[in-house]
Amino acid sequence: MEGEFRTNFVRDPQALRQNPALVLNADYRPLSYYPLSLWPWQEAVKAAWLDRVTILAEYDEVVRSPSTEIRIPSVVVLKDYVKPRKRVAFTRFNLFLRDEFRCQYCGAKGDLTFDHVVPRARGGITSWENVVAACSKCNLKKGSKSLRESGLSLRKAPRVPMAEELRNMGRKFPPNHLHESWMDFLYWDAELDA
Repeated sequence: MEGEFRTNFVRDPQALRQNPALVLNADYRPLSYYPLSLWPWQEAVKAAWLDRVTILAEYDEVVRSPSTEIRIPSVVVLKDYVKPRKRVAFTRFNLFLRDEFRCQYCGAKGDLTFDHVVPRARGGITSWENVVAACSKCNLKKGSKSLRESGLSLRKAPRVPMAEELRNMGRKFPPNHLHESWMDFLYWDAELDA
């Protein structure tokens, strides 16, 4: 068995890289939902070795050194609380997250860009209150026109999102892979089945 594992590891070094650890804050909530707070298995092992985290769940795979064997952590909780940021950075990603990855004119998903509600050519500024996610079709239709001139209307008014609001919004967009050991920590406030 041990020889088989070693042979598979040598042939497929990606195997151990595919075991990320879910990182929880000291309050047992993920540091972020979108992107999900994950560490490569090496970082999780290092943090555990340095006594910075407590391991809550483990994968079946192990890593070995000449003197130690440790199961790869799948969920770790920080021993020191990391205070979440209150201010939300104005980035393309956060803008799309605020707008739920939908065009704010037609509601389409995918092929998104951003649009200035009051066009820059007309004095509009690049800010949370004036920029929205838009599909290419609507962005081209609007161009440098006002909303009224273009015949478009906003699904919701653009505004500065609160940090907690964006964290909660991220929960609606789970990553492609969720390990079963993570589920109790990702949806901790979900209604329990009776």
